[in-house]
Amino acid sequence: MNGTRSDEAWWKNAVVYQIYPRSFADANGDGVGDIPGMLAHLDHVRDLGADAVWVSPIFRSPMADAGYDISDYCDIDPLFGTLGDAQRLIDEAHARGLRLLLDFVPNHTSDQHPWFLDSRSSRASPRRDWYIWRDEPNDWRAALGAGSAWTWDEKSGQYYLHFFLPQQPDLNWRNPEVVEAMHGVLRFWLDRGVDGFRIDVAHCTGKDPTFADHPRCLAGEPLADFNDQPYSHEVLRGIRRLVDSYPGERILVGEVNIRSTASVVQYYGAGDELHMSFNFPPLDAPWDPVVFRTCIREVDALLRPADAWPTWVLSNHDNVRHRSRYGGSLRRARAAAILLLSLRGTPFLFQGEELGLEDALVDPQRQVDPGGRDGCRAPIPWTAAPPHGWEGAPPWLPFPPDPASHSAQRQWADPGSILHLYRQALAVRKASPALRLGDWEEIDSPPEVLAFRRRRGDDVRLVCVNFAAQPRRFHPPGDWRIALCSDGQAPGSRFRGELAGEHAVVLEPGAET
Repeated sequence: MNGTRSDEAWWKNAVVYQIYPRSFADANGDGVGDIPGMLAHLDHVRDLGADAVWVSPIFRSPMADAGYDISDYCDIDPLFGTLGDAQRLIDEAHARGLRLLLDFVPNHTSDQHPWFLDSRSSRASPRRDWYIWRDEPNDWRAALGAGSAWTWDEKSGQYYLHFFLPQQPDLNWRNPEVVEAMHGVLRFWLDRGVDGFRIDVAHCTGKDPTFADHPRCLAGEPLADFNDQPYSHEVLRGIRRLVDSYPGERILVGEVNIRSTASVVQYYGAGDELHMSFNFPPLDAPWDPVVFRTCIREVDALLRPADAWPTWVLSNHDNVRHRSRYGGSLRRARAAAILLLSLRGTPFLFQGEELGLEDALVDPQRQVDPGGRDGCRAPIPWTAAPPHGWEGAPPWLPFPPDPASHSAQRQWADPGSILHLYRQALAVRKASPALRLGDWEEIDSPPEVLAFRRRRGDDVRLVCVNFAAQPRRFHPPGDWRIALCSDGQAPGSRFRGELAGEHAVVLEPGAET
C-alpha cells in the first residue's frame, strides 16, 4: 500500500511539470499540439530537472471544453494522436526517468459518450441511472457561465444535471455500475504503466441526495465552487484502494477547487483518499507579502497536524499566468520561482513558466474557451525565429508576448535566463534534504520580506523573498552564503544582509554558522 507518511515517497521529493497538450508542441503541422510533439520535447522537461509530467486530457472528445468532455476514456482523440502514441509517451517518459500522470475526469462525460446516448434514449434505458435525471430542476448553477445546472431533454422528458456545460452531463457515482465502469478506466491506464492521475474537480462527484436549493446558487454562484458532500470522500476512497493495489507507488492528485484550505485537508482522508490536493490561493494571489505569508502559514497550520503533504502552484491552464498577475514583471517572476521551489511540499510547474511567459492577448474573434481561459493556454515558442517551432498551419491561439526572446531556444542559449534559474533552483532543491522534506519555520523579518527556515537533520537552508521594489536590509543570525539568487548572482558569496528589490535568495550555512 502506498505510504502517505513515508518521506521516501517519490512524489514528496518530486517536481511535477504540467503539459497542456494543445499548446505544448505540434508535430503534424495542423496548428494544434499533439503527443508526437510532446515526445519531441520530453528532453526539455528532463533537462529542466523535473521528476514527473502531468498531461491534461488527450482522450476522445468533441472538445466543447478542450477535452474535459470525454466521449471515450480509453482511446486518444485523433487531434492528439493514437493509443500507440500514448503508450510511447508513457514508455519514453519512463526511459528518461520521468513519471507520467494523466488527467482523470470522474464527475462528467461528454453528452456524446455512448453511456449518455444510451441513458437519454429512454427512461427505460439500463443506463438511465448512470446519470442524474429529475422531473423538476432546483436552483443549482453551472460553471463556465452555463446558467442552470439542469438541461431539459425533450425526448425523454426530464432534466439532466451538469455542474459544467450542458455538453458535460454528470455521472451518478451512487450507481455501482458507474463505479465499476470508471474503475475500469483507471485499470486500463494503470495496466499501461501510468504513475497516477490528476483528478479533475474531485470534490464534485458527491451530490446532495436531497437536491436542496442553495442560497449561493440563487445569488448566481456555480455549485462547483463550493460543493462539499460526504459521498465525494467515499468515491475517492474507492479510487485510492484501486490505485494502491498496483505496484510502484501510483498516486492521486486532486483538484479540490473550493478555496477553503480547511475543507481541502479533508480530501486527504486518513491517508486513504488523495495523496496530494492542489492548493489554490497562490493561483489568485497578487505580488503581495501579506497574502503569501497568510497563505503559507495557513497551509502549514492546517496540513501539518493532519499529516497531509502540501502542493504549491503559481500557474496552470485555468488561471492567469503569475507573471501577468504580477504586472508583467520578469524580476518578480524570477523571485517567485525561488519561492515556489523552496516551500515545504511538492511544486507543480505549468509549461512555459520556466520561459517567463505571460498570457497571450487573444482577440474576441479568436477566443476558443467558453470560460475565457485562452490567454494562459497560448502555444509554447520553441525557436526564436517565426513560426517558433510551429511549422504548417498557424497555431490555434496566438503566441504570448515577445515569443522570440522567450523561446526555449533563446533561453537555453542564455545562461542568465529565467529558464536556467529554474534549472538551478530545481538542482539546488534536489541536492538539499531540507528543501525537499524539511520542516518549515517562519523567521522574523521586515514586513515586506518573507523569510523562512527549512531544516532536516543537519541540513539547513534559509529563504528570503523581498516583495518591495526597493532594497531591504535583513540580517539573520549566523554566517550565511548564497546558494541561489534570483538576479543570477554567482553562488558561494557571503550574504551581507542586503536584499535587492523584488529579489529572492536561498542561503546555506557559512563556515561560522
